[in-house]
Amino acid sequence: MVKKTTFPCTIMRGGTSKGIFLMEKDLPEDPGLRDRIILAVFGSPDIRQIDGLGGADSLTSKLAIIGPAKKSDYDIDYNFGAVGIDKAFVDYSANCGNISSAVGPYAVDKGLVKAVEPFTIVRIYNANTKKMIYSRVPVKKGKVVWEGDYAIDGCPGTAAKIELSFMDPGGATTGKLLPTGNVVDELKLDTGESYRVTIVDAGNPTAFVRAEELKLRGNELPAEFDQDMATRAKLEAIRKKVGEMMGIPVSQSIPKISFIAPAQDFKTVTGKVVGKDSVSMLARVMAMGKMHKTFAITAGIPAAIGAVIPNSVVNQVVAGGKPVPTDKEIVIGHPSGMMDVKVEMRIEKGQPHIVSCTVGRTARKIMDGQVYVPTSVYSIKR
Repeated sequence: MVKKTTFPCTIMRGGTSKGIFLMEKDLPEDPGLRDRIILAVFGSPDIRQIDGLGGADSLTSKLAIIGPAKKSDYDIDYNFGAVGIDKAFVDYSANCGNISSAVGPYAVDKGLVKAVEPFTIVRIYNANTKKMIYSRVPVKKGKVVWEGDYAIDGCPGTAAKIELSFMDPGGATTGKLLPTGNVVDELKLDTGESYRVTIVDAGNPTAFVRAEELKLRGNELPAEFDQDMATRAKLEAIRKKVGEMMGIPVSQSIPKISFIAPAQDFKTVTGKVVGKDSVSMLARVMAMGKMHKTFAITAGIPAAIGAVIPNSVVNQVVAGGKPVPTDKEIVIGHPSGMMDVKVEMRIEKGQPHIVSCTVGRTARKIMDGQVYVPTSVYSIKR
């Protein structure tokens, strides 16, 4: 075996995350060797990721593996990986919506998709969820337009707007939008405590519980919340119980757990005050055991869907159990500001069917080059 030690790579910011993009063709087919190479690229396991390109944060220790589409209905294949920081794992069980926002521009920039002005629609097959994403990428003179005046909370400055439409997102993991068949489930922990949750399988399967049931305000910020070990442990116990109820293996990434609260004035991590009239609700989601510093798009999708499903836990918070017009954007207040999600829903055979969920994002190419890994990655692990 030729022990390849350099790999072409690109560092991209996608939305409020940052990731390393690798071409599928440049990586070995053996999954164990591939993951050892990826861990070496990131510098994991190490709490600082000092010996690699990782940023020592769950929002920057992210991977995208890109290749030409294997099916004619798509333009490219995309597989997302959440790379462990202090533990040696690459979790492919879920997608990342923010990193997804950089996939379309990357594909056009690398010539995988022909550039068409003024917008190139890139049809992305996400291997994690086995779903299609449409990425609307601005193009001028055959090149991706990176700069613009669109801003997203959780990322400084402005850039060109990229529209992401997640097509038919329901049931990516279980085959059902509502995995248990119920709009609301009562979940009981081993401690005897019970909680009302709504579980939505779209984007990534996510369970929603009201903040007040957890004796929380709903406007907590990561620096404060991450010190609350008891509540973190309780949310993890709820998350594991949700996995059991869904009948799926619980990984580092799925199911997600989010706590929500009615719209209220709140402060962001930068100290900015957002008025309650600007948001539909407040929401916080966990990422690898800690509070997400913004809000994952793949949790925003099920949150927005939950908001338009009558009588769900989310809908009760947003509209008191009343119907919500699906032509209205759902605005989620999160630790860094706001995220808006447009849901297109129709009723089929008395059940909600989600046609698409659309969000606006930005992306930026930060670096193109070669990353080096040690030959020790080729050692057989026993």
